[in-house]
Amino acid sequence: MKAGVIAVQGDVAEHAEAVRRAATAHGESAEVVEVRDSGIVPDCDVLLMPGGESTTISRLIHREGIAPEIREHVAAGKPVLATCAGLIVLSRDAKDDRVDALGLVDVSVDRNAFGRQKDSFEAKVPIEGLSEPFHAVFIRAPLIDDVGEGVETLATVDDRPVAVRDGPVLATSFHPELTEDSRVHDLAFFPESEVEA
Repeated sequence: MKAGVIAVQGDVAEHAEAVRRAATAHGESAEVVEVRDSGIVPDCDVLLMPGGESTTISRLIHREGIAPEIREHVAAGKPVLATCAGLIVLSRDAKDDRVDALGLVDVSVDRNAFGRQKDSFEAKVPIEGLSEPFHAVFIRAPLIDDVGEGVETLATVDDRPVAVRDGPVLATSFHPELTEDSRVHDLAFFPESEVEA
C-alpha cells in the first residue's frame, strides 16, 4: 500500500508511523511518501491530511497544485484520513476566508472552537466501528457544527460530532496520530474489519 502524507505542514512523522502500524496489523506493508509537490498523489492508494495550521496547509496545497489531485483521489473512491486542520481544509465550509476549503467533506466547521492551545484536552471517545473507546487528543480542535445528509457521524463529545465519514473520507477533530493506538487509521483504510483495542 502506498500512503501519501500531505507534508506541506503538520504532524507528518506521527501519521507515517500510525499508517505503517495499521497496515502491519492487516499483514500488509505501507510505503509512506511525503507529499510536498504535485505529481505524487496520483500514485497513492491512501492519503493522510494531518493537523497543523489550516490556513497554511490550504495556501500551500493550492499553490503547489496538490489540491486538484486530492479532489481526483477522493472522486476515484480512494481513502483519506483528515485530522484537525485536515478536516478544516477538506470541509464544505471552514468559515474563514483564509482557508480555500476543498468541499470534500459535507460539514461546516468552526476553527479552534474547542478553545486555544491551553484549552487542549484528552478524552475516551466511543467511535462507531471500534470495540473499545479511543483515547482522543484535542489540540485547538475544530468544532463540526453542521453535518450534511450523506455524512455519517462516528463519534461525538458533548453531543458535538468529532469524527465523521463522508464516502472515502474519514475526518476527525482530534489527533489520533499522537497516541500509540492506530485504530482510527485502521478504520480509515481497512473499514471492513472490526478493530480491537
